Amino acid sequence: MEKLAIHGGTPVKTTPYTNGQRYGEEELKQLKEALEQNTLFYWSGNKAKSLQKKFSSMCGVPYCVTTSSGTAAIHVALGALEIGLGDEVITTPLTDMGTIIGIVFQNAVPVFADVDPNTYNMDPVSIESKITERTKAILVVHLSGNACDMDAIMDIAKRHNLKVIEDCAQAYCCYYKGKLVGTIGDVGCFSLNEFKHISAGDGGMCIMKDEQLYRKAGKFADKSYDRLSENIRANITHIGINYRMNELTAAVGLAQLDKVEDICDKCNKYGDALSRGISDLPGIYPHKITDGCKPSYWWYMFVLNEEEAGVSRDEFCDALSAEGIFCEKGCGASYCVCSMPLFKNKEFYPGTNFPFNDPFYDDKDLYSMDNFPNMQKVINIGVKLIVKST
Repeated sequence: MEKLAIHGGTPVKTTPYTNGQRYGEEELKQLKEALEQNTLFYWSGNKAKSLQKKFSSMCGVPYCVTTSSGTAAIHVALGALEIGLGDEVITTPLTDMGTIIGIVFQNAVPVFADVDPNTYNMDPVSIESKITERTKAILVVHLSGNACDMDAIMDIAKRHNLKVIEDCAQAYCCYYKGKLVGTIGDVGCFSLNEFKHISAGDGGMCIMKDEQLYRKAGKFADKSYDRLSENIRANITHIGINYRMNELTAAVGLAQLDKVEDICDKCNKYGDALSRGISDLPGIYPHKITDGCKPSYWWYMFVLNEEEAGVSRDEFCDALSAEGIFCEKGCGASYCVCSMPLFKNKEFYPGTNFPFNDPFYDDKDLYSMDNFPNMQKVINIGVKLIVKST
């Protein structure tokens, strides 16, 4: 056996990671057309409207609302579903803050369910255990392009009369039992952030099947203006936010949509190959793909049984890094939102513990890490690898 790089050997990977040529003539063509419209406002031009039409058609749903970011898309979904003061939204503690921000700004309370120790997605049993009389919605996150157990989650939602929002920021072209994720719950939210499968720098989309919900989402994202009526300012009954997507973002998004299936197919191919390659190695347990899921592997994750592997997780990661292989200690450890000070201190806004000043929360320790043993395990012995389609 050749000497490991960490012991002075030659690294197996000596070429740097790159994104390839992510943007090109297709994007330039769309941008030129956008500029030639002589307007970059989404309602006056055709690019945002075309993006809505194209993405909803690709997903097989009738409605799409474009937004300024994926975070905005989730906030729009919450606003359209009328989540507000006194409500609770159950979600995962292993996610980006973009999942959480909209809940907080709606003056609702994020409640975290533990994750499945093998898929790293929300555990339906834990979700159901977190339901109270204040629970209004479940916000599922299809982490790293692996679908949640949506049959179980939709059953819970139906029995408890809850809304379901799907955060699909990392899950373009991910299928669950033949259905695209994002089309199963009430609203599916997608991101065009720089670090997703496809990108327009930023931007987002909400998709839905219900026309009334579509109208509410469109208003919430546009200062409560009703662009579908003759007098857009005549019916402002509730506050809205300016989350509008501009025409330049939409132009790049349109070109990127033409590439998304190929990109995700390559990610799926590489991720499955990694699973096959490491599945027989002692102590390494690949990311379990949810039954019935075709994943799109935004990252590739696995856990390490240190005793079986004969090496600690940190030593293992250091050795991988020395070989030129990008890895992160912990499966999304940087996404452990419940460990952040604003949750530990229950201080979402400076100088106040609102909304936790309600006596309902006096004896509740919502955010203790002890509430999430499976998440702690995943973080403590997990490894995250980069998957590139180019």
